[in-house]
Amino acid sequence: MNLPFIDTKYLAQDEDTEDLRVVRSEDNFLYDEKGKKYIDFNMGWCVGNFGWGRENIREKMNSSPHPDYVFPHYKYQRWEKLAELLARISPTEELHKSYRTTGGTEAVEAAMQISMMYTGRSKFISLEGCYHGNSIATLSLNKEDNKDKYENLLTGCSQLATPLDEKAADKLETQLKKKDVAAFIMEPISCNLGVLVPQSEFMERAQQLCNKYGTLLVMDEVACGFGRTGKIFATEHYDIQPDILCVAKAISGGAAGLGATITTEKISHTVNKKSFTFYSTYGWHPASVEAAIANIRFIIKNKNSLLDHIEYISQYFYGRLRKVKFNKSAIIRIKGLAIGIDVESKKYANKLVERCREGGLLFTSEEETLLFFPALTITENIAKRGLDILEKNL
Repeated sequence: MNLPFIDTKYLAQDEDTEDLRVVRSEDNFLYDEKGKKYIDFNMGWCVGNFGWGRENIREKMNSSPHPDYVFPHYKYQRWEKLAELLARISPTEELHKSYRTTGGTEAVEAAMQISMMYTGRSKFISLEGCYHGNSIATLSLNKEDNKDKYENLLTGCSQLATPLDEKAADKLETQLKKKDVAAFIMEPISCNLGVLVPQSEFMERAQQLCNKYGTLLVMDEVACGFGRTGKIFATEHYDIQPDILCVAKAISGGAAGLGATITTEKISHTVNKKSFTFYSTYGWHPASVEAAIANIRFIIKNKNSLLDHIEYISQYFYGRLRKVKFNKSAIIRIKGLAIGIDVESKKYANKLVERCREGGLLFTSEEETLLFFPALTITENIAKRGLDILEKNL
């Protein structure tokens, strides 16, 4: 028996909430209360990277004996095991010290606090239009878009305009020269900016400039990490060594909330001597830890075949999408299975999302950009079915 939904009376939701009442998820599909099946090209916005309802994760969470809860100031062996696995898959050997968080906002928040403590500075640089979380500090990183909503945003946060090329690197150096910036924070490939891919020259020079002026380089891989862009971490597309890495979302395959802020031994040792702590009541809850351990072991075991599959399906998506006749000349940006398509009209993009949802395909849009984040394990057959729905509803 289906119970009536009463969320409109008691549950506060934003005005953009879609009229899709989810009751079940499985593999590449979501189901509503009427039993209708949807192909999911959204996957919780880069959360369910390996499909919904993974048995290896569910079995681990249910079968492994673990305490209901562990007080953050106690020790817990499984925390150490998860931190070891994160160090094992991190993009550089130096990144092997993890701080526990519940998700992406806390992970970036911790990175900001660590950067301030380590450098003794309080200013930050981020990308224009960026998104890094919902705390006052992380909202401050996109100060221009949020200043009309909040009066108490952090001062000293400035934004770097895109595209990220040599000219942008010159502008970055101008901002760093005063040696008062604690960290430059960005997504190495920005899912939140419509799959923005920086030039390699920009990334390498940004690394050099941060080193030159004593600014920490923070890579936010909350959305683009864990295989999304065709590498385990998007940072690996560039010859850089970030000082801090922020992860969350797909770390547990969507089975439980968990995030981490990963940094170097040098930085961790320095801030710990200054009595830095990051208290998170539910950071690395025991059940979430079991999900993350199972998920990361899956990634390690299947890394080569997984990355080969992502490359193959990425090429399939690109081949199909470049033939799709959108209303105007579309610009396609694709890196792995992070896919952004500019269609030059916000109204058209929103209408297409709505029509495809009615037709059984789920994806999202930001302004005039369509965004596809399908499961990294999606088969060509399911990808074809989804794209068929897209073309049918143009």
